[in-house]
This record gives sequence, C-alpha cells and structure tokens, in this order.
Amino acid sequence: MKRLLTALACVAALTASAAASAQAFPARPVTLVVPFPPGGGTDTTARLIAQKLSVKWGQQMVVENKGGAAGQIGADSVAKAKPDGYTLLMGNLGTQAINPSLYAKLPYNADTAFAPIALVADLPLVMLVNPGVPAKTAKEFVALARSKPGQLTFSSSGAGGAPHLAGEIFKATTETFIVHVPYRGGGPATSDLIAGHVQLSFVTALEASSFIKTGKLRALGVSSPKRLSNLPDVPTLAEAGVPGVNVSSWVGMLAPAGTPKDIVDKIASDLREVLASDDVKTRITELGGLPAGNTPAQFTKLIDDDRKRYAVVIRDRKITVD
Repeated sequence: MKRLLTALACVAALTASAAASAQAFPARPVTLVVPFPPGGGTDTTARLIAQKLSVKWGQQMVVENKGGAAGQIGADSVAKAKPDGYTLLMGNLGTQAINPSLYAKLPYNADTAFAPIALVADLPLVMLVNPGVPAKTAKEFVALARSKPGQLTFSSSGAGGAPHLAGEIFKATTETFIVHVPYRGGGPATSDLIAGHVQLSFVTALEASSFIKTGKLRALGVSSPKRLSNLPDVPTLAEAGVPGVNVSSWVGMLAPAGTPKDIVDKIASDLREVLASDDVKTRITELGGLPAGNTPAQFTKLIDDDRKRYAVVIRDRKITVD
C-alpha cells in the first residue's frame, strides 16, 4: 500500500508539473520558422499569426525565414531543435506531405520528426489561362486540350510543388495531354503565363487575385469545395464541370517531435482562438485563404492522408526532381 501511495503521489506531482509548465508557456520569445523566402502565402500567413500570438502571450513570436531545398532546410532546423515549444515550424503541403515522396532522401524522418499542432489555413488554387486562350470555361479548356494533344502547356513554380501536382491531377482527371513547363518560382511561371508563352497555370488565390481583377489573366475555376469570398464570380472546378481537382496548398504549425503534449495542446488551443477572431478570419479570407484551426490529432490525420494521396500521384505520374 505504501508503494502504491508513493507511485500515485509521483504521478500527481508529474501531472501538476506538466500543467504548471503549460500554464507558464511561453516564458520567453518563440521562434516560428518559415522554410521559404519572405512574401509567399506561407510567410504572409505566418506573420499574421505571429503578430496575434505575440499579443496573446505577452511574448514575441519571431518569424525567421530559412528558405532553400523546397523547404527542407528550414524544416530540418526545426526537426533538430530542442523540443520545448520555443522553436516551431510553419509547414505546408509541400514540406509535410509532398517532399517525403518526391525526394529519395530527406535530412529528417518526415513521419517521426514533428509533432503537428494545428492547420492554420487552406490556400486553394485557381485555374488560370492567358486571355488569348479561346476557352472561356474549364469545360471548354478541356475540349480545347483534347483537340490539341501535346500542343498546350502549363507552368508551375517547380517540379513537385502543389501547382504542378494540381496540373497533373487535372490532366489525369480530364484525360488530356498538356505539357508541363517548370520554373524557378511562382513569379516567373506567372509572368510567362501573362506573356502568353504558356497557356495554363494553377496559382494560389493569394497570388492570382490581382491578375484576375486587372484582366491580365482569366480564372476558369478554384480548387476549393466552395467559392472564395474574394473571388465570388469564379466557380469551383466542380461547378465548372471538372470535379476531382481539389488541391489546396495548406499551411499549418508544427513542433519538433518530443515536445511535451501539454505545450502542444496549449499552442493548438491558443492558435484556434486566434484563428476564430473576426479580424484574422477576415484577413485570411482577403488573402484568398480559408481559415482553419483544428486539433493536433486532426492535423496529423490530414498530413497522413495527403501524404498517401500525393505519393500515388507522384508515383503514377512518374514525377521526379533533378
């Protein structure tokens, strides 16, 4: 009986210590690593969230850009950081779900290196064409592509990224042959689409909105299940008669594996509260995103499901990177 009471006392002490640790977190600034250069959707979302969490916590959340190798450098730095909650990652579809199948070897084990915290936002893609393309709808573009197999091209920000995979899924779904033209970044890919050097591209709504509104590009559909508030006149691809091309370049927050569960849960809870605020929801919507916020378990399932899904696409479409 004495041993049992002693064991129970130890468990109670550990539980109380963990609760106190979570309650006191954070006691100093927190670094949020963005594994890409400044200016993209992941970076913009990260800075918005960091500002709000800094206010809520009374401690600064510092955004640190560590770009390179399709997000691998920044992600690796977080995977190897001390698992105490003070170094976090703003990962995305590419770093967490695509790279594990796209690259033969990563500097970390994608299955075990991170503790998912919460999905922050979905960033749907917009199917864009050059205004000189005669197709006015997605179905018309499919008919055009079928009439000219191998003669139309689509640009992407690089082999294996969400825009590339969206194009490959589009081709597979519609049984069309459109040539992929990879670029070093979304800027050059979109510039050549505007110039008419390629005919099609899938671009995040954040990047696409201004080109659509100025008439430089024509939107044929969005990849989200519902229309976007900032592009209300653009139908979903399903509405446009091309179902199944539901690719979203989501972003989410992760911690190094081994971070105490109580701290992960606290960050997730605080993050959900921030994402539920009207000003944050409005800002993410203005950027062409869909505010999210879920539990660590739900985010883990999303990553696992997408990893399996895109592994099949990468294998079946024989996608490789040099």
